[in-house]
Amino acid sequence: MGVSHLRANLNEADVRMLVRGETEDDRALAAHRLCRRIDSPVLSDTDRAYAAEILRFILQDTGVQVRRALAITLKHSRNLPVDVAKKLATDVEAVAVPVLEASPVLSDHDLAEILAICSAPAQMAVTRRASLGEEATEALAKYGTEDAVYAGLRHPLALFSEFGLRISLDRFDASEKIQSAMIGRDSLPPAITEKLVNLVTGSLFDTLVNRHALPPQLAIDLTTKTRERMTIDLASQAMLQPDPRRFVQQLHLNGRLTPSLVLRALCQGATTFVEHAFAELAGVPHSKAWLLFHDAGPMGLRALFERSGMPPKLYTAFRTAVDTLHETEFDGGADDRARFTQRLIERVLTRQPDFPGEELAYLLDRLDAGERAQIEGDVRKAG
Repeated sequence: MGVSHLRANLNEADVRMLVRGETEDDRALAAHRLCRRIDSPVLSDTDRAYAAEILRFILQDTGVQVRRALAITLKHSRNLPVDVAKKLATDVEAVAVPVLEASPVLSDHDLAEILAICSAPAQMAVTRRASLGEEATEALAKYGTEDAVYAGLRHPLALFSEFGLRISLDRFDASEKIQSAMIGRDSLPPAITEKLVNLVTGSLFDTLVNRHALPPQLAIDLTTKTRERMTIDLASQAMLQPDPRRFVQQLHLNGRLTPSLVLRALCQGATTFVEHAFAELAGVPHSKAWLLFHDAGPMGLRALFERSGMPPKLYTAFRTAVDTLHETEFDGGADDRARFTQRLIERVLTRQPDFPGEELAYLLDRLDAGERAQIEGDVRKAG
């Protein structure tokens, strides 16, 4: 079928209407009929080149309905020229969405370029495609709205690289819907699983452990370490607040005022926090807890310790910590807390060789960090 035959088979009225139609609806109907004829699978190369020129002519029409007719009619066609498809995909939403949802001639690279500049509805259209490759999903992670990234993550045939998953989490780290969609994927890289461990709580955490074969003890260790250190930071901030007692009460109410946390806070020098923690656990006023905690004799701290329900194996560590606290002279310098922490940990480790494993690992970690900081400080002073 040559050009003349193609032209002969185009309804003359449709051609005339496409060129000279007075109303947008009339031209859109003519474009629809014309596109159906052009999508014939038996066109020769010459015919197809002629057809492409007709499509580019339609693209120039100022009527949205005319261009939309082209987009809808040829959205599934492999005969749609790539340059025409890309023009349609960056048109107004009514024109772009059908092509973005379905056109097989748009490559992953094309989609990535479009996602960087398109609107939110257009991004959502991309996530409704039959499949998405990693280049497209990385662009979606970088530029997509929260809803678009969520839809992409839930797409079973959308391939995400570790880089794309990491960007998604970094951009929406507080979004439970993003976390949930990511956890719901069939598989996750270990680094992403570990990152999620430190972000999610409750049922999401349980799902993460069960679905992605993360060793439960590793998950618990990771999340406990992170949360308790975060709580110590919060405890330090709470010392500047007018009501540290309420802060401790909230921790207790949520089951987070653990013996390990109190000891770790004491090793950080957060004394006020520890005093209020003992008062809360022992059920006594802060003033009484303060007197018992700082009692120089052997009975005060022990009485408070036992009434608080602390594990007996930790008493020596607390006793050593309090004694070290009383013996340490603070000069108000920036290194006060670091020097106290290092001195305290050294004493605890030498006086209690059978220290519990979890707390021992933490103290050794703190001691190592303190020694590194001291070395770095010496280097700076020498320089």
